[in-house]
Amino acid sequence: MMSVTRQPFKARTTEELVSLLGTVAVAILAVIIVAMLYFGREIFVPIALAILLSFVLAPVVLILQRIHVPRGLAVVSVALLAFALIFTMGSLLATQLTQLAGDLPRYQSTISEKIQSFRDTRAGRGTLERASDMLKDLSKEIDRPKEPATSRGLSSSIVNPSAPQAPVPVEVRQPDPGALENLRTLISPLIHPLATTGIIIIFVIFILLQREDLRNRLIRLAGSYDLQRTTAALDDAATRLSRLFLTQLILNSAFGVVIGLGLWIIGTPSAILWGILAAVLRFVPYIGAVIAAAFPLALAVAVDPGWSMLLWTLALFFTVEPVVGHVIEPMVYGHSTGLSPVAVVAAATFWTALWGPIGLVLATPLTVCLVVLGRHVERLEFLDVMFGDRPALSPPEIFYQRMLAGDPAEAAEKAEQFLKERSLASYYDEVALRGLQLAQIDATRGALDPERLTKIRDAVAEFASDVADQDDRTPAKLNVTTDAEASSAVESVAENAAHENLPIISKENLPSNWLGEYPVLCLAGRSLIDEAAAIMLAQLSTAHGLTARVEGADALSSANVFRLDGTGVVIVCLVYLDSSGPAHMRYSVRRLRRKLPKALIILGCWVKDIDPDALEALRDNAKADLVAASLGDTVKLCIEATGVADQNIAASTQEKSTTAAAMIA
Repeated sequence: MMSVTRQPFKARTTEELVSLLGTVAVAILAVIIVAMLYFGREIFVPIALAILLSFVLAPVVLILQRIHVPRGLAVVSVALLAFALIFTMGSLLATQLTQLAGDLPRYQSTISEKIQSFRDTRAGRGTLERASDMLKDLSKEIDRPKEPATSRGLSSSIVNPSAPQAPVPVEVRQPDPGALENLRTLISPLIHPLATTGIIIIFVIFILLQREDLRNRLIRLAGSYDLQRTTAALDDAATRLSRLFLTQLILNSAFGVVIGLGLWIIGTPSAILWGILAAVLRFVPYIGAVIAAAFPLALAVAVDPGWSMLLWTLALFFTVEPVVGHVIEPMVYGHSTGLSPVAVVAAATFWTALWGPIGLVLATPLTVCLVVLGRHVERLEFLDVMFGDRPALSPPEIFYQRMLAGDPAEAAEKAEQFLKERSLASYYDEVALRGLQLAQIDATRGALDPERLTKIRDAVAEFASDVADQDDRTPAKLNVTTDAEASSAVESVAENAAHENLPIISKENLPSNWLGEYPVLCLAGRSLIDEAAAIMLAQLSTAHGLTARVEGADALSSANVFRLDGTGVVIVCLVYLDSSGPAHMRYSVRRLRRKLPKALIILGCWVKDIDPDALEALRDNAKADLVAASLGDTVKLCIEATGVADQNIAASTQEKSTTAAAMIA
């Protein structure tokens, strides 16, 4: 007996211990990696630069290979040309910096005059300034050295001839350095940059030459159990990164050229220097352009006796940056680099702390590489979750979470963004219904108490009320959502989904028996989750011209079913989100038959990925007239059951600007 009761405790303790050890091991590994990156930055920085340059140069190498240039020659030629351009820009930077350093003393008088003119514009000297001057005078008086003894009387050497004499200062002069020493002094500062450049060139050439071999090794590390999928994913990731970095390089270079030309026209000194700096710093999102603008703005204040150069420089940056960032970039490679704003800031802070200023420039490209790998390699998926701009939860999970939190207004706002590209029926089926299926799973395993179930039902009812004014029409192709969560939901729905073009029936086209106040009755099968799904069905049915009302699961009990109001009811939709109760379905249909013998009964068994044969077996067992596997299917069956002629539906849908669909009588 003792062993039976202790075994689960031991198992649970072992699992917790293994989990704790795994967490500690991951933390230790992370610390080791960070330490290696910091202390080995002299090695890792050139490697990182080489990898990024290889992504930029790879498309050019492929172009040369397509015109039958040997791979080795193409790689070496492209690498040498790239580094020749880099050295050219470096020499330009050195020339501009030397010229700027020589001109700086001339700008001091301009700054002094501006400060003095700024002081002169003040109405007078304030109390704080006079107090500051008084404190400065007192400080000078306190710090004044004591008068020497000679100023108070006779010299100490006359009074006391044996007193020690004051020390005589001695100056030690080094001999003039020879030619070898001068050469060493000249070369020493250049050794480290030249060595780093050489390492980068070698790595770039070998990465471009051994590209496929490196990919295969990465596949082995990532897992070769699905070779085809992993190979395709990494090839796609490499292609996307190459295009992204090359496009960014071209776009940022154009930005630097425009800024440089603009500053040259304005008259700012060293315009080439600031143009190159703007191109480099623009690889840092959000703050790069601001940092690049700070230097020419400060120089404009120092150079121009007036303020016109400062204002023109401000206008230049405030015009060019928004045009490039908000107009050209979205047209060229989408809305963003795939990173969340928080990830950009965190990455910039992390890499700058590790590698200094070069880390700030490399932060975004390196993080983009990690995120792309996370999207394509299953073991690295956590990188996409941490740094990517895609929602961490799937659209159904987000909907379910908001219903749990009692926040239907935010869910309705996201749904409106979704409806810019897809129909309301698609949202209900692919997002909202799947979210309720997650709730049903939690309810089945006892994770939701009655209070939470009621909260979910009420939140869904409020959500359906908020989107009730939305027409279920196929939206125009020009409408595109800019919301990340809505875009993720749109991507999960096929463009030509089955229920994208359900017709909307006008009341005058309905048969006489459908003209009651509520011809469609939506009944919850067993739970409050079923009732929430029935609420969405009623709202969507009403949006298509078939007004509906909802009854809870209590209406199906033996005591309440005969008190059910069946006035004008033509169709009864019995909604279940759980297929584990076929007996309950059968008895519910039997009671409805006795109460509403003329009504058409549709069994809505909305279970994710249910087999069609199993669905038909449930219909046969329950003796229902029709069966549907989704909310959209149920509405479609209701529309078909109206018996409206094809031409009438086409006419009514044309009046409402929706796509006509043939209906079965």
